[in-house]
Amino acid sequence: MQPLYLAIAALGGYLFGSIPFGLVLTRLAGLGDIREIGSGNIGATNVLRTGRKDLAAATLVLDAGKAGIAAAVFGLLLGTTAGLVAGAAAFIGHCFPVWLKFKGGKGVATYIGTMLVVFWPVGLVVIGTWLVMAAIFRISSLSALAGALAAPVAAWLFGRPDVAVMAAVLTVLIYWLHRANISRLLKGEEPRIGGKKDAEESDPQETGAG
Repeated sequence: MQPLYLAIAALGGYLFGSIPFGLVLTRLAGLGDIREIGSGNIGATNVLRTGRKDLAAATLVLDAGKAGIAAAVFGLLLGTTAGLVAGAAAFIGHCFPVWLKFKGGKGVATYIGTMLVVFWPVGLVVIGTWLVMAAIFRISSLSALAGALAAPVAAWLFGRPDVAVMAAVLTVLIYWLHRANISRLLKGEEPRIGGKKDAEESDPQETGAG
């Protein structure tokens, strides 16, 4: 794989991943700047606070799908490695979008979208882990962290070291972006799904539901 192709995949993936769909959709709907209400986040949960369930659902799907689309397109055009690079770059673009001064989401939905496309069994492992942990502990961030940790292990066990390396790098970023959540988990202060604080503080991109 030529370095130029990888650079093209990285740039294309980053730019596509950095599209802030929650912000774009709410502005097009005449609802103003989503960053000025609720948690200030651009994800689906904050979009839902506008009362527009359709926009929230669209945000969730688009944020989950954009990295997967980038990975699929560049994978088909330039090969498997380029697809992995594009997917990872799209995740980074979502978390650090140039258009919003590098202040984006925490990337769990985008992470899942990437994994489902680059190697779907790992994506299913992430989703399954999230669901099981959420059912047991009712803490979205903990579920997201567990799902992200399961991804590189699953990829390695499935015989895909390339996917395992990519997943490991993105998992480190997931944990770094969730450092405030981890601090609250250690203190026993992290809000539970459906709790009062959860409505104020959680976001599907921040805590793993989208």
